[in-house]
Amino acid sequence: MATVHLRIGDLVWGKLGRYPPWPGKVVSPPKDLKKPRGKKCHFVKFFGTEDHAWIKIEQLKPYHPHKEEMIKINKGKRFQQAVDAVEDFLKKAKGKEQGSDGKGETKGKKTSNKPLKILEEDDEDLSALRDPSEKDLTDSDPESSTAERLGTGAVSGFKWKSSPVKDDPHFHHFLLSQSEKPASSMEPISKRLKIIEEDTSSTSIQAADSTAINGSITPTDKRIGFLGLGLMGSGIVSNLLKMGHVVTVWNRTAEKCDLFIQEGARLGRTPAEVVSMCDITFSCVSDPKAAKDLVLGPSGVLQGIRPGKCYVEMSTVDPETIAELSQSITTRGGRFLEAPVAGSQQLSNDGMLVILAAGDRSVYEDCSSCFQAMGKSSFFLGEAGNAAKMMLILNMVQGSFMATIAEGLTLAQATGQSQQTLLDILCQGQMASTFVDQKCQNILQGNFKPDYYLKHIQKDLRLAISMGDMANHPTPMAAAANEVYKRAKALDQSDNDMSAVYRAYIH
Repeated sequence: MATVHLRIGDLVWGKLGRYPPWPGKVVSPPKDLKKPRGKKCHFVKFFGTEDHAWIKIEQLKPYHPHKEEMIKINKGKRFQQAVDAVEDFLKKAKGKEQGSDGKGETKGKKTSNKPLKILEEDDEDLSALRDPSEKDLTDSDPESSTAERLGTGAVSGFKWKSSPVKDDPHFHHFLLSQSEKPASSMEPISKRLKIIEEDTSSTSIQAADSTAINGSITPTDKRIGFLGLGLMGSGIVSNLLKMGHVVTVWNRTAEKCDLFIQEGARLGRTPAEVVSMCDITFSCVSDPKAAKDLVLGPSGVLQGIRPGKCYVEMSTVDPETIAELSQSITTRGGRFLEAPVAGSQQLSNDGMLVILAAGDRSVYEDCSSCFQAMGKSSFFLGEAGNAAKMMLILNMVQGSFMATIAEGLTLAQATGQSQQTLLDILCQGQMASTFVDQKCQNILQGNFKPDYYLKHIQKDLRLAISMGDMANHPTPMAAAANEVYKRAKALDQSDNDMSAVYRAYIH
């Protein structure tokens, strides 16, 4: 096999674990980042994700000779954005080279034969992190420019080597995970492509595979079932299909399946049929009663469970319901995982949900590509029931916060203050967030189209309060917020967005 020679500044395709080949650039590592022992590798910055990794030489290909090949096998939106970023980089680099040549001629100086500088103004400031003692090959090599060199070279006989992420020793060497302190598990996943090491505490918490490049993931070969095509489920299924998963769908209102059948999904006539046809079946319904009816009712999930079948409950329910469902599934030989999602309809559509999982760890791993397709991050929280508890706490906080925002807006109006000015001030302060901005703007515009149903956030508050009672823990803020949402429901706001709690203050 011909040897591929790469230098700092070269554009490449890098293969990491089970992730698809991704365009990147060989760069100098920070001085405090050690190179993996015993492996010949280069430090690569990936376009479009701003992630970095040590990549073994045998997992690298020059960019230009393999461009058409890679574009044919990868069709994801984010993959295309990354390729576009490479092309933009090349255009800027070419422009700088031409500008440099013209300036040299004007001043009568000899034109430099140096290759292009590897760092652009919009790159991360890696130059500040370089080891000053390290020789920069790009500054001294007299060969032609990077862009020109990548168009040629011996690359025949090259084959990718792939291995599961958990077995890839280089998967832990991303720049953004090179810290003496444990990385925050809630760090934005778009800024890290890694797995955080398992916590040593009694409850295992692990951030799952990043979807920073989920526009071009490798879908599992397992057959996927999905039950429930509501606000959240519809977006999830759409993203599963876009990423190449084989999906069979069912919904209580059958007409909702039609659009997904057109997109390539298969139709299941009953929950039991879906489970019997699929290896992993997800469900996402409105409340504990609906979740239990789906499993235990006529033609329900339980009738299709066989040894080895996987069932993933994504509905936001109470821990007791999870315990009942888990026992029902596992006593039939099935494998159970709970995986409620934090987010909204828009985040579901965008594939940017946060998945909280607990239960059978092997099912969690089997669902990896599915979670990458539907979310920006996922967390494994240990035994079944833990995800339900965490999800209720999150929604309790969010629901209480939304009620407080609505209270503040109406108090501003009652005291003659501008609601818009209040929003402007909030968005300039420490509470600034997309959530605050969007919800307040919708309130001021009178737009209560559901992104997360008010009736569902009230249900979650009620379940959180009950969970607090069982733990003998006070939840006075949540109890007060719950009363406001109940008032909003009495005003016929159940099927509006949670921000319609605002109307409870003005009636």
